[in-house]
Amino acid sequence: MKQDELSEETGNPCMVDVEAFSEKAIEKYMDFVSEVTDAPILVNSIYVPVRLHGVKYAKEVGLINRIVYVSINYKVDEKEIEFLSNIGLKSAIIQAFNPRNPWPEGMLQILSGKNGLLNISSKIGVEKPLILTNVLDVPSIGLAANGIKVIKEETGFPTGTAPVGVVGSWYRNVAIKIFGSDAKGCCESVAMAMCQFAGANFIHYGSLSKAGRIFPAAAMIDAIIAYKARLHGIKPKTKNHPLYKISFHT
Repeated sequence: MKQDELSEETGNPCMVDVEAFSEKAIEKYMDFVSEVTDAPILVNSIYVPVRLHGVKYAKEVGLINRIVYVSINYKVDEKEIEFLSNIGLKSAIIQAFNPRNPWPEGMLQILSGKNGLLNISSKIGVEKPLILTNVLDVPSIGLAANGIKVIKEETGFPTGTAPVGVVGSWYRNVAIKIFGSDAKGCCESVAMAMCQFAGANFIHYGSLSKAGRIFPAAAMIDAIIAYKARLHGIKPKTKNHPLYKISFHT
């Protein structure tokens, strides 16, 4: 898989998001992905019964330790909580989207407290939560980036976001008429860079077809961040890092 090759070349780890609209489809997609890559698999669907079936299927075929459930969010109910609590789920995306307050403080509110999503995920048995700050449109990328900083400082959990898709929507509807199609990739990279410099631990970038331009940009940004961190005596714990895998010297 091209993404695996780019991950090896850059040192940036990767996952594969499997999104389906039916139980049969999610089984088929998971079978295929598990055969072509060893990367973690995100089990995703807009339909709760479909993604719960995906988790159940992962348990049945021995993939449960490779999956990340997408997602535990403000719509989670007792039925979903009970199901996940009995399946052995260890990792999940926790969406910090707060429909009542989309600002960074609202993101933290929906995660925190007795009824917060982090406490719910802990009761389910999630040991490796990945917090996602939501992006609704291009202007909200700034809120998502700031939310990453706030949430990481408060919780210490890995936090990321998905800034790339909304750039594509903006371009199709507005910006392509002004700038032309060539500038789209540049704008996507800039959106991603903003979030990485805000401390994002992961970036959901959408279609795998974008990997060829996303991975080089992400690797360069990570290498720059790591190089700057050396001023504070901080170095990557592994040599499998963009700072060492790519070179700034000619």
